Amino acid sequence: MAPELRAWVRMPSGKRLDLLDPTPFDWDDADLALGLARTYRWGGHSAWPLPLSVAQHSIAVMLLRRAAAPAPLDPIVELRELLHDAEEGLLGFDAVSPIKPFLGKGFAALTRRLEQVVFLRYGLPAWTPAEHAAHKRADRLAAASEAVHVVGWKVDEVRSTLKIRSAVLERDPLAALYDCTPWEPWPPLLAAERFLAMLEATKRRIDGGAAA
Repeated sequence: MAPELRAWVRMPSGKRLDLLDPTPFDWDDADLALGLARTYRWGGHSAWPLPLSVAQHSIAVMLLRRAAAPAPLDPIVELRELLHDAEEGLLGFDAVSPIKPFLGKGFAALTRRLEQVVFLRYGLPAWTPAEHAAHKRADRLAAASEAVHVVGWKVDEVRSTLKIRSAVLERDPLAALYDCTPWEPWPPLLAAERFLAMLEATKRRIDGGAAA
């Protein structure tokens, strides 16, 4: 008989995440924050000394979504924005667009399962079409701006090569909040710390609203 294949990974907390049969109890918030901080966008390529983490990107998308909203967002909506790529942190992998067609249905199913347990764990509502469209506008805005300011693509290449039809920001949405160098990728431990703090603060706002 063939030996049983191991499908689980050990989290920094010591918890086990079964990638093929995940549950909402397989990680803690610090595990997720560190996983996202150590998972890099753009294949890890960067014009800076460090690559850009999914953790830093996730905070930026949440802030862009907040800034674009005509009225204050419900904290649960902000939490969903913050966690929109959470499955990548659990998996430790953010696939760049050119390779996604080659990863197959099995990989797509695996990431869907992880996304589903993230939504269950944090009590996130399913996307409505309008909410998802607003999210994608913020996500594409972040991506277009990262491409130019972090990776080094030219503005015209964002549309012609990357096929991202979005404006490119000049002002980094993170700079005012964190008093950091605009567009500079954060070190992993700092990214994890800031992501975890934002996650905990947003959860407290949700809990406070529920208590009221």
